[in-house]
Order: sequence, then C-alpha cells, then structure tokens
Amino acid sequence: MTLPLVSVIVPNYNYGRSIGLCVEAALNQTYPNIEVVVVDDCSTDDSAAVAAAAGARVVSTGVNSGVAVARNLGAELSSGEILVFLDSDVAMHPDAVAKSVELLGSGRGYGAICGTYEPEPLIRDSLIEEYRSLQQYYLLLRSEGVIDTVHTAILAIPRHVFDEVGPFNPILRHTEDQDYGRRISERYTVLSSLEVLGRHDHDDTVRIVLRKVFARARLAVPLILSRRALQGGFVTGPRAGASLAAPLTVAALAAPLLWGAAWALLPLALFVLGVWGDLDMYRVVRQHRGRLFLGYFVAVNFLVNLTVFVAIGAAGVQWLCSKRFRHLYDPQPRPDLARAGAGAGAPVASRG
Repeated sequence: MTLPLVSVIVPNYNYGRSIGLCVEAALNQTYPNIEVVVVDDCSTDDSAAVAAAAGARVVSTGVNSGVAVARNLGAELSSGEILVFLDSDVAMHPDAVAKSVELLGSGRGYGAICGTYEPEPLIRDSLIEEYRSLQQYYLLLRSEGVIDTVHTAILAIPRHVFDEVGPFNPILRHTEDQDYGRRISERYTVLSSLEVLGRHDHDDTVRIVLRKVFARARLAVPLILSRRALQGGFVTGPRAGASLAAPLTVAALAAPLLWGAAWALLPLALFVLGVWGDLDMYRVVRQHRGRLFLGYFVAVNFLVNLTVFVAIGAAGVQWLCSKRFRHLYDPQPRPDLARAGAGAGAPVASRG
C-alpha cells in the first residue's frame, strides 16, 4: 500500500536562527513519503539559503505579503495529498507527521489535526522564552481535544479539505489562523492532539512578546463578538477575569492614598483574584520549574494580562468607530487568494 505524500509547508520571514532546525526535523520524520517546501516571504537575512542548504525546496512569494499568502502559495506549489503547515520556528518530534497521518486516517472524521508545544523552548537563551514556552504549553494542554479554531504552528489538513474550505485570508496578518479555524470548524471536526509535538523558538524579549499579545488580543475581539461567546482553551471566563484583575490592581494602588492605609488591602485582594484566575496554570508552572521561576512567571503574566486588557479596550473603541473592523471576519468572496499581494512565486532555490 502506497503511503500518501505529505507536503510540509513552511512559511518563512527572517527566521535564520531556527529555520535550519525546523527543516532538519521535518526531513528526519519517521514518515517516509514527505516533501518539505519553504516559502520565503522575501527575507532580508540568510534564512532562505539556510533552508536550502538543509535540504528543503525553497520558493519565494516575490513580494513580502504575509504568512497567509506564503502558506497559500506553498499549498499551490506542493504535490501532497496531506498538507502540514509548519511554522519556521518549530522543530517537530520525529513522529509528528506519522501521528498526524494516523489521526486523519482514523475514521473519526477529522478535517484537521493541530499539534502542540513542549514546555521547553527550541533554543534556550532568555527567561522570557521560558515564560512563553510554559504559557503556550499550558494553553495548548488545556485545549486538547476537539476545538473550534486551529493552531497553525503544526497543522495537518488533507488537500481536499483545504481545497473545499479555501485558502488562508491574505488580508489578515496576525489572526489568519483564527479566521481559518472558524471556517474549517463549520464543516469539519478539528482536533488538538498532544500526540503531535514540537519545540518552538519563542520570542526572546518582553517588548516583542507584549507587542504580539496586544496585536492578537485586539484583532481577536471582532471574532469573539461575532460568535457572541468566549472560545474556550485560550479564551475562557477565568482567564478573562485574570486580565480584568490586572488593571483594577494598578488602579487600586491609589486607594490608600485617597482613603487611608486600610485600603491597602484592596490592590492586594485584586492581585490575589487575578492569580486565582490563572491558578491552574501556575500549578503547572511550579511542577515544571519550581517556586523561584514561578515568581518570575507570575510577574510577567501580570504584565501580559494588563496588556490584554489594554488591547481589548483599544479594540472596543475601534469596533465602535470602524465598520471595517467590526466586519473583519465576515465571509469573503474567493478570489485567487494564494496570489493576492504576491509576486510570481518563482522558485529561488531547490534541493532534495
């Protein structure tokens, strides 16, 4: 029996630090029938050359167009019956593709399989990476099972499903995965599996982490409002409460100055309330890294929750003032999205 060809599609923009590890792990899968296509979005570093040297087929978008266009172009130029979209800062476990193919062929009607992260980063060189690895590990751990979104770091989709649902929306730069998750889950069951694993090279500065958290939280608001429900997994009631407690804690610091020393308990109580909202996550962090690192994790997570609240506030103003923002995730007509905003998509290198 001939195994179906799997096309591993890796969008890339300036990930020279991790792309070699990503490609090597993809080419060293236990699953034998595989091709690796790196779609370079006009990087300004040497990542395209690194990917080619590692053995991937490398093609270019022609014009910097965003990750959605890169993924779409990779799907168009690849030949596999199964597409595995893989972020260029993720190195899969050797059996990740085999597990994905097995789950898709299990007869349970899965239209997509999403992988999860290990609790350790791919490249360990900063505390904020350690924070982000454990935070993302926990969120993916708690969203295991059937979900109504997709995690595109490792995402396996049969080609016929991708053709039916349509390509990623090139208009979206940060939340194309949430949009695609909404569209595919309307037709198929999506599974987040702890059997499909990889290590992620997370951002290594607090500034970049908070900037990404702000952008993604802001852009998620119109999607959540269109569904009129919290999504679960990444977005739950207790986690929303933790994000609300952070700004209230900051605001309450003025209470003892205004009304006397007895009010000093108010910010402490609000801080404890925020910790309670993420208590399950803190238990997992303590199990993996101990109490000392937990203190650092709680402090950074407070900043993240504060950032989420500010992002939601900004999104609320934008939602009221911008019709385009309110309808950001409305169903779109299906033009040639793979080429939208891209150039010729001509190969710039080929190997293997």
